[in-house]
This record gives sequence, C-alpha cells and structure tokens, in this order.
Amino acid sequence: MDADLETQVCVLQSHMDGMISRAQKNEEMLKRFQDLEMRLLSLNSLRELIEHINDDAQLAFNLDSLSLVLADEDDEIKQFLTEDGFRFDEYPNIIFLSKGGVFKDELGLSQRILLGAANDVLPQVFWPANKTAPKTVAIIPLVRRGIYLGCMVFGSEDEGRFQVEMATYFLERLGKVMSVCMENTLNYEQLRRTSLFDTLTGVNNRRFFEQRMDEEMLRCLRTGDSLSCLFIDIDFFKAVNDNFGHQVGDLALRHVAETLRGQLRANDILARYGGEEFVAILPTASEKKGIEVAERMRQSVANASIEMAGESSLALTVSIGVSTFVVAEPGVSKPLGGSQLIDVADKALYQAKKSGRNLVRSGGEVKSCSVVDKRAE
Repeated sequence: MDADLETQVCVLQSHMDGMISRAQKNEEMLKRFQDLEMRLLSLNSLRELIEHINDDAQLAFNLDSLSLVLADEDDEIKQFLTEDGFRFDEYPNIIFLSKGGVFKDELGLSQRILLGAANDVLPQVFWPANKTAPKTVAIIPLVRRGIYLGCMVFGSEDEGRFQVEMATYFLERLGKVMSVCMENTLNYEQLRRTSLFDTLTGVNNRRFFEQRMDEEMLRCLRTGDSLSCLFIDIDFFKAVNDNFGHQVGDLALRHVAETLRGQLRANDILARYGGEEFVAILPTASEKKGIEVAERMRQSVANASIEMAGESSLALTVSIGVSTFVVAEPGVSKPLGGSQLIDVADKALYQAKKSGRNLVRSGGEVKSCSVVDKRAE
C-alpha cells in the first residue's frame, strides 16, 4: 500500500515538474515574443522592419532558417529599399514576387498558417532558389484588409518542430502584428517618397540628397571607402525655355533625368538640385571611377536627342563637375560636411562650362582629417 502511494506521488511529482517546465518555457517564449513585437511596432522604415524581422525572429523563435516573401507587383518595395540603401546581397532570403496572385493560389482564401514537412507544404517560389529547404516549415500569411502583402516562412531542421497539431497562437499573432507593421511602413514610405522626390523628374530632391550625402560620408568614415559627387548642369537650358516654351523645358528635364539615371548603379543616388542642375552620389567610387561615370553620362545625354513635333529634334548636352571624398584614416577621422564636397564639384562644373561646356572636369580629392587624440597632447 505504501509502495503504491509512493509510486503515485512520484508520478504526480513528475507530471508537476513537466507542467512547471512547460510553463517556464512558455513564459520565456512569451517574453521573447513581446520584446520582438514591441521592436517591430516601434520601427518607422521598411528597411528597418525587414532587417529586424529577419534577424530578431530567428532568435525569438529559435529558427534554423527563415524567408520573407513580399508581394511587389510594381517593384515599389524594391525601389523604396534601394533608395534607403538596403543591401540586397546581404539578405538573399528576402524574396519579391511580381505576381501577387501567387499567394492566394498557394495559401488559399482561408489565410491560415500552414505547418508540416517542407516537401509537402512549401511552394518552391517561397524559398530562395539557391538554398536547401528546411525539413519542416511554418508558413505565416501576411494579410491586411483582405489583401495578401506576402508571407513569412519559418524553417527548422527538427522533423518534429512544425507539425499540423501544434498550437499556433504566437505565430498567428506575429503574422497580424507584422501585417500591420508592413501596411504602416509602406504608407510611411509613400508619404516620405512624396516629400523627398522631385515630382517633375521622378528623381530625388535636394532635401533627400543632402540627407543621404551626410549619411554616406559618415559610412565612409567607418569603412574607409571613398565617395564621388557629381554636379551636373544642362547647357544653355534657358535657351530651350525661351525658344520652345516651358512645356518642352519640362520634357527636357525629364529626359535628362532619365538618361542620367540609366548610367547609375542601383545604390547610386541622383537628385535634382534646383532648376536645370542635378547632383549624384557614387558610394565607394574613386576619383577615376567618378570621372568615368560622369563621362558616360555626358556622352549618353549628347547622343540621346528629344524627338519634337514633325521631324525636328532637340539636342541637349550637360557639363559635369566631379569631386571625391577620401578618408585619411578609417574610424578615427573627423566628419566632413557634405556642402564642402558639393562646393568642390560645383567649382569643377564652373571650369567645365568656362572651358566650352559639354565637358567633364574634376576638382580632385577632398580628404578627411585625423582626429587629434587629446590624451597624447
């Protein structure tokens, strides 16, 4: 009798220990999830949101892998991220799909979380083509106001991790929070784009340029990379307005902006500085590279005339000044105002115009200064 009672007590104790252990694990999971949720809700930019969900979700849910798939029919999200300096090569698990209907086709109208073996439930299009799929996955739809924004795919190498019968409360809540965050940041990016873009030419405006110039120069101080600045002016633009009218002048500005942009990399920045003046930032570009890009720009504008009414055409040229920021000593150099770099490029532009226009001139390198160590004095 006593032995049976002792056995029952041991069994109960074992059950109690198991329940306490599960409760502690759930409490830890809840804490990690709440921390993740608060971080996501505090973010303003799309770039931050994507970077945080990629990094933090893997830690919070102890994942082996993750992919974030976004509906991007008009390449708008890609454009937002490019303008914000997002490094696509560092996040190969972020997938952009131009066909939004694929989410409804693969996930259905129920918008429920799919769990199970990757071979059974994971569509190939939801996982990076060059990455091996995990053993089990949880596919979390991102839906807002009945519209698919994308989905998250959580991966595990544990065959028992994501099973159909498992509870999905945390995953469902994360999906809803992430959907709200995605909608909010997309709306924010659209408003920001309106305030930081030139509506006539479709390129960045001066405000955005000056903001990014300072950011890129600070990045150079950390990494030791160089940076080139181009100051571009349309030659004899006043004559275009006087002879053909302001509508043709606006057409010329759009034409030049599009032509210049076609010679730049995705992470380069082009902005309308004012009137017929444009500026460009070329991250990591040396003086030699900056001059090469400027020369390509000059040639492309000279070779691309605007077709007018009838059989006439309008030929345009640009003059370009180049300046290059060079870091004296990475990590211990003084910040340099972007206005100084622009001023050097502007003076080089003046020399190009003075020399006959349709030319590229370089003002040379502008070097940062090393910070003086007060303790050594």
